[in-house]
Amino acid sequence: MNAPAPHDRPADTDDAEVKAAGKLSEALETTERARGHLYAFHQLTGRADLLLDDAVTELRQAGQHDLAEHTARQLIGRNVMAGRWSFQVVQEYDDVYYRCFKEIEALVRGRLTDGHADHTATPSEPARDASEGRH
Repeated sequence: MNAPAPHDRPADTDDAEVKAAGKLSEALETTERARGHLYAFHQLTGRADLLLDDAVTELRQAGQHDLAEHTARQLIGRNVMAGRWSFQVVQEYDDVYYRCFKEIEALVRGRLTDGHADHTATPSEPARDASEGRH
């Protein structure tokens, strides 16, 4: 007997199981996007903090020492959440939520589909060369 192709559904897996595993994989993909936004949040927050240094310097150069000092004391290096910098938020998301999500998705996919996603869709027509159809 031939072994199934790497992306064929296991013989003992029904449509409902494939659908459930696929939905969980789709949810993980959405979580991956959320995680990317969280990393962007971290990077943008860090960039804003660096720009604040420039703003404080410019306030001082403009003779606005009280505003410069107030901004420096109150905002530069401030935690984004009580007791946490932005990278700690990312780390906690990874440790508490994301890692668990990935483990559960892999467990479900492993048990229901031998670890493979269902890739049964095929193009309706053969792929064309990228240069075809250009004028």
